[in-house]
Amino acid sequence: MEKEKQGSSKELQAKLFDMVSTGVTDSPLNQAYDIISTVALLVNLAATFAATFDNVEAAYGNILKIVEAVTVFFFAIDYVLRLITASQQYPGCSEGTAMRKYVTSGYGIIDLLSFLPYYLPAFFPSGVAVFRMFRVIRIFRLFRINAYSDSLTLIGRVLKNKKNQILASVFIICMLILASSLCMYSVEHEAQPDVYKNAFSAIWWATSTLLTVGYGDIYPITFMGQALGIVITFLGVGLVAIPTGIISAGFIEEYQNVKRIEDFEKQEAIHFIEVVVKGKDKWVGKTVKEVGLPSGTIVAIIQRGEETIVPRGDVVIEPGDKLIICSGAASKDMLEDIKEIILKKNHGWNGLKIKNIDISRQDFIILIDRHGKMLIPTGDLVLHEGDKLLIYSKENISRYTHDPIF
Repeated sequence: MEKEKQGSSKELQAKLFDMVSTGVTDSPLNQAYDIISTVALLVNLAATFAATFDNVEAAYGNILKIVEAVTVFFFAIDYVLRLITASQQYPGCSEGTAMRKYVTSGYGIIDLLSFLPYYLPAFFPSGVAVFRMFRVIRIFRLFRINAYSDSLTLIGRVLKNKKNQILASVFIICMLILASSLCMYSVEHEAQPDVYKNAFSAIWWATSTLLTVGYGDIYPITFMGQALGIVITFLGVGLVAIPTGIISAGFIEEYQNVKRIEDFEKQEAIHFIEVVVKGKDKWVGKTVKEVGLPSGTIVAIIQRGEETIVPRGDVVIEPGDKLIICSGAASKDMLEDIKEIILKKNHGWNGLKIKNIDISRQDFIILIDRHGKMLIPTGDLVLHEGDKLLIYSKENISRYTHDPIF
């Protein structure tokens, strides 16, 4: 009885987690929740912006306050739902650990600051002005809409994949700014003691010059200072272009990957059928290789109770087995090259749609096991941490199973 209650609780948690997870639109309820959460955020931001106009505030102040109260309350409910379903987001962790991970995560902090400052003035009236400043945090909830936009997701992947190169270029620019400011301070301080008062004044000049803004409030007047300014300006034009080039190259690589995956999906059309074997079925007692399936059709996976079995030729079919039959571009040799991988926390595929993941032309996902539920891989299915992926590869698949990020 207790196990049934736990199972029912886990099932409810899974449904709630799917509901609050942006981009999971496999049911009308999930779609409706995504629409409501997006509309609530946009309406809240619009009301906050409108309230900064005195004439709008005077005419519609009470309505704007009601809109803010309702939308902020929705954000609070959303935070509670995400908190109690944290174990679904972090499978393998205890309830307390999962909640702690969510609360301390970037999205968790944004979700908390989306509603908490609204209620804090009731307890700390003196901090009203400071708490109102935190309203700007709500705008970061817009990043959740990334699940609907491949372009926004692409930007995130480019920045993540090229972060080391970008950080290296930014470090070089910072070193050049520091060196330029010290040189300019040394050259110009005596001629303009009120302008180049200290190294920080020179940093302001070096930053505006190197980043090609050229604000013009501080500039050198000595011959040495002007000559040095010319050199620094030329260096700035070249160095600032480095991060731009890195990001541009990253975009080209990502678009090529997306195009390659789309072409692969068109070439490798695969269809799946789910069959439950009954007690009197003629397949009962036979091995997989003895089952007479049409040409181009194979048994991809057998689910036996809580166990998932990769069907080698000598596996005997038993009553109650659930068979996932693959047809289309399939061949019986596929069974020798099917491997299972588990997406760990830091894996790059977490949160991506299958059609957007970087995967070889020689590989494709056959099936996904998500907390015991078998999912057919479609292009719009979003991968989550803890998913078990069954991948077929025509090449050596060891790069997946031995990659340290799993």
